[in-house]
Amino acid sequence: MATKRKLLMGVTIRAMHALPWKLLSIQIEASGVNKYPAKQHAQRVAHGLNVQSGLIYLPGQQTVYLEDSDQSEPFRQRRYFYYLSGVDEADCYLTYDIGGDLLTLYIPPTNPQEVTWVGRGSTVEEAKARYDVDGVRLNTALERDVAWWVETNRNDMIFVLHETQQPVHIDASRVDNSNLLPAMNSARVIKDSHEVKLIQRANSVSAHAHRAVLNNIHRFKNEAQIEATFIDACMSEGAKHQAYSVIAASGENNSTLHYVKNDQPLEGRQLVCLDAGCEWDCHASDVTRTFPISGHWPSPEAKYIYDLVQLMQTSCIERLKPGVHFRSLHILAHRIAIEGLLNLGILRGGTPEEIYQSGASQAFFPHGLGHHLGLEVHDVSSEPILATQIEQQAYPMQHRVLSMPSCTAESPVLEEGMVITVEPGIYFSRYALDNIYLPSPEIGRFISRAVVERYLPVGGVRIEDDILITADGYQNLTTAPKGEEMLRIIRDGALTSRG
Repeated sequence: MATKRKLLMGVTIRAMHALPWKLLSIQIEASGVNKYPAKQHAQRVAHGLNVQSGLIYLPGQQTVYLEDSDQSEPFRQRRYFYYLSGVDEADCYLTYDIGGDLLTLYIPPTNPQEVTWVGRGSTVEEAKARYDVDGVRLNTALERDVAWWVETNRNDMIFVLHETQQPVHIDASRVDNSNLLPAMNSARVIKDSHEVKLIQRANSVSAHAHRAVLNNIHRFKNEAQIEATFIDACMSEGAKHQAYSVIAASGENNSTLHYVKNDQPLEGRQLVCLDAGCEWDCHASDVTRTFPISGHWPSPEAKYIYDLVQLMQTSCIERLKPGVHFRSLHILAHRIAIEGLLNLGILRGGTPEEIYQSGASQAFFPHGLGHHLGLEVHDVSSEPILATQIEQQAYPMQHRVLSMPSCTAESPVLEEGMVITVEPGIYFSRYALDNIYLPSPEIGRFISRAVVERYLPVGGVRIEDDILITADGYQNLTTAPKGEEMLRIIRDGALTSRG
């Protein structure tokens, strides 16, 4: 097995391991048409490991039962396992023999007693037809197969993600648990065309669900109805799972970034912030829209803040392309926010540069501009896209405000094939302002408490799209309506209901 080489389109796999990945992608993409490109992903991870031989070993998510119960926990496939298999079934395992270029899936045997109650997973024959793997075996053969590989390949290592996932009865000296994770993170950050299509499909369904909410928001009385309508619309289109908990905030609840209670009445609230996205075949979407319940701006303050956030997002998106430091766009968003908040009188008493250097804009824009998107809503990468943990600085445990780190030449840059979110926001958190920012001598002097009071009912505005970085720029994958189109749908929904 260790000396076996397969030919693919006239190029040996060993030779392909030495090629740049972009060329590798082109040569492999034709294999496994209409299947999730698991084999291509395995080859890419092996390229990142920079080894010619070894065994990648990955357990999938196992069936787990609730404590003191015969009911199982909701199944969610391990994303690293899915990346190398495309398999969304429980109790599976995967091995990839790097030297032999052999990807093997191990599935559980059919239990006749369980089929009546919960059905069954794929058979060996079905799995062979469904998944882009070289072989399928029952997981009862896994331990024996791994032991045979170790005995046959005495000088090669087994690569696992974590120490807790190494195969049983294998000497620890033969297991590498430090190099696979970074190799997989580097591979996952660049999406191939198949992955992009799945993210697009998730965005398409999410856009449908956002439209359903806008069409019906005029008759809703509670945040819970927003969440229910969104999930119903997604499931009706075949998207059973959400990529994250729905955030259906209204009024001052908008200022809580990850508000998920979704149980408050809408009466008297100015705006709704709906941050919700489904997943499609384990690939996420992440979409946020903020809108007035009536379809008309309920106050000048609400429109001012929406327009400012829209300007922040548009200005950042139009600058996206390979080679751009994403951190520089995060800084741009802060500078636009500072100018806008100065014009509104919310910020005062200093130049835009003085306010920026103080970190005062974090009182109103306390999170990063965006993140990677893929198999996880906050997807993995080899290094943080912002090159610093901005979100940890916003509400430090000590209530200590930090100044904004600058963008340097070493900051990560955007690359073709990345999918990122761009999600600026402006928020008026009563708690954060009263307990963190206004009491701070360095920050409070730049904030007008009297003017802020007028904006507290706005709560906050966030607008978020999912963006593919292309060779010469970007492609916006999000089609959920925003701006004037969003307002028109709300008004038309109300008119249709009355008619």
